Amino acid sequence: MTPYEKFIKLYSADDIQKMVKRMAAEIDSHYPQGEPLICVGVLKGAWMFHADLVREIKRPVTVDFIRATSYGHGTKTSGTVRILKDIEVDIRDHHVLLVEEIVDSGRTLSFIRERLAQTGAASVKIAALLDKKERREVPCTPDFLGTEIPNHFVVGYGLDWGENYRNLRDIYRVPEEPLR
Repeated sequence: MTPYEKFIKLYSADDIQKMVKRMAAEIDSHYPQGEPLICVGVLKGAWMFHADLVREIKRPVTVDFIRATSYGHGTKTSGTVRILKDIEVDIRDHHVLLVEEIVDSGRTLSFIRERLAQTGAASVKIAALLDKKERREVPCTPDFLGTEIPNHFVVGYGLDWGENYRNLRDIYRVPEEPLR
């Protein structure tokens, strides 16, 4: 039996799309009508969520990406954040929405949010599909949230385990047994 066969489905593709639509409506209502927004996706994990979210936002949107890591191939954060790809658009005086698939320790998002805020953005908010509050090591609260989840390792819909399983349409919990 492969590890995938032991995964436990937490959220179906339909569940995820409902969360995305709700979040997009919340985001649209937060900013003044018609005001543009720069949506910065955190690679690699947020690419699916980022694409679906920006398609649902009903205002002018500029898209960019940043790639940061604190995981490598493990299931726990190393605690050190590294920027592997920086944004390319000028965010000075613009509203920025940092789009992340999951908030875990908070280290990566806190680091990126502070870094973007220092560039003179009008505001920097966070949209996260999932939040594991019980894993938080540094303060970091999403401004727009899909749902809170317990402290389980999850894969699918962009979330990976050693660069695998990002392509799954649903989000799954990985039980402890396959991790051994």
